[in-house]
Amino acid sequence: MLFVFVNNRFYIYKTLIRGKRKMFKNKKNCDVNLKEDVTLKTVEDESTLSKDKITFADLKLTEPLMRAIADEGYTVPTPVQARAIPLVLAGGDLLAGAQTGTGKTAAFMLPILHRLTQKSITNLRQGSPRCLVLAPTRELAAQIEESARSYSKYLPLKSMAMFGGVSIVPQIRTLRRRVDVLAATPGRLLDHIGQKTLNLSNVEILVLDEADRMLDMGFIRDIKKIIALLPKQRQTLLFSATVSNEIKILSNSLLRNPGFVEVAHRNALPELVEHSVHLVPQGLKGHLLSHLIKHNNWKQVLVFTRTKHGANRLADKLSADGIPSAAIHSSKSQAARTKALAQFKGGMMSVLVATDIAARGLDIDQLPHVVNFELPNVAKDYVHRIGRTGRAGSSGEAISLVDKEEFRYLRDIERLIKREIPKVEFDGSFVPPASFSAKVTRSRTGRKTTQTSRSADTRNRSRRNGQDKKTSNPQWHERRVSGSKHTINP
Repeated sequence: MLFVFVNNRFYIYKTLIRGKRKMFKNKKNCDVNLKEDVTLKTVEDESTLSKDKITFADLKLTEPLMRAIADEGYTVPTPVQARAIPLVLAGGDLLAGAQTGTGKTAAFMLPILHRLTQKSITNLRQGSPRCLVLAPTRELAAQIEESARSYSKYLPLKSMAMFGGVSIVPQIRTLRRRVDVLAATPGRLLDHIGQKTLNLSNVEILVLDEADRMLDMGFIRDIKKIIALLPKQRQTLLFSATVSNEIKILSNSLLRNPGFVEVAHRNALPELVEHSVHLVPQGLKGHLLSHLIKHNNWKQVLVFTRTKHGANRLADKLSADGIPSAAIHSSKSQAARTKALAQFKGGMMSVLVATDIAARGLDIDQLPHVVNFELPNVAKDYVHRIGRTGRAGSSGEAISLVDKEEFRYLRDIERLIKREIPKVEFDGSFVPPASFSAKVTRSRTGRKTTQTSRSADTRNRSRRNGQDKKTSNPQWHERRVSGSKHTINP
């Protein structure tokens, strides 16, 4: 028996031979769930797969899918594809842990399309998809639908992306036609269900992509509402960048005797990415970043900031320095986000400044540079950020600009990844602007003098007020000997 305490809830896991799942509350009003233990079937290790040299032909996908794979330029499946595709083709549930950039979208989409073609349905109801893929962000939902469309171009299957930030009317119009694969964000999906424009009674396969991010963003209640509307008999696939304890608890409630695939250890970094840290004051970061981009002639840079306001400010700063830049975050309209991403992918814009939430789902081939303008508050987000570069065997560079106030975040990151990130000093080519130096000098001299004089005036004023209070109050010296010294006799 295993006791786990997560989010103020006690979970008790126990293997049951008979009996159903029960829920009850204890005397402390804490939810206690008695659940059946889930046995994870782990496939063979990577060394076995590498020796066998598995190809896409060995996976026995349908011929139209093989043509689409050839058009995409895929030759050998990635480790997560080689492991996950046979399990999905077998029809069982799956829990898969794979970092960003490992090809996990194809790992679930290719076998799903294969299974949907094997079971043809002619009289499919309008607005009733057969496969539902839930994603945490708009960009990820759009990227999944784009992949589904590319892989199914030789198949009689239709796909659709559904997310907020855009008008709901075109989506309602699309739902009036046949939709086999639906990639959606939870919020907009529930909007359609509320308007009765979407029916989930025919869903055969459910996929939760980036499940760890959905938990972080608080989508668990929406997910439970959606799952309650799905058929009980279905195939469920759960993909996550990290297989944490919370993800395992979620899988226990969703999956039935699932297979388990994990192609990399938790918090593992891409092997071909070079990491470095520049120790720089916060006010100088924008100047240094502009210098690095120009001096090194970087053509494509993804920059992470901690806040939306910081992303806007940095994009404006770089644009003023003559570097084409744009910000992408949740407050931007979907049209602006789509335009900025298209320009960045097309090479018309050098820098894309993003927040962590908006960056999930950004699929950019051979992205050479990722810059942490500000270190993330949560150490594991560093791994997700760096995963945007060094994909598919290509090399990459991860640069972090660190102020002294961020040293504690840097220590947490180095402890998590179990390595020390090299520190890089400024070279002679970078000279801080004169205005910044003058500002620092003023702040180090004038501010201290002002604070000192102000504090002295305050102390003198308080002393005078205390003397006045003593002389003006006749009862000041008439205090009781016993009891509180601040109690005055009546």
